[in-house]
Amino acid sequence: MCLIFDSGKYIVINGVLQLISYMKEQNAILFTHPPVGSFSTTGLVVSSKLPRFSDLYTLTIASADSKSVSANKPVELTRSVTKWFTKDGELVEGLLWKEVDGLINKYGREPKKSK
Repeated sequence: MCLIFDSGKYIVINGVLQLISYMKEQNAILFTHPPVGSFSTTGLVVSSKLPRFSDLYTLTIASADSKSVSANKPVELTRSVTKWFTKDGELVEGLLWKEVDGLINKYGREPKKSK
């Protein structure tokens, strides 16, 4: 009887955690703190999306607090994943990092939104 009760608690708590994760994080794969020495009080959220049956991968960088005065506009990179793999199916890491680095630089250059 005790084992069934413990299993039930586990299922309920796990369900609540999944719901919180789904509602809060959505497609996010990384949350950051503000850079050291920065005047910004908000970090970044990096999210990704690869729809089913599609080769188009979307990577998005946005402010963790979009209402913050220091928040830049979100930037997106959408590319076919075939650009980052060889014919043998191996990831060409340098090409991927070059594109991600460009996206990070683009986010840093984006003008602040006007209020």
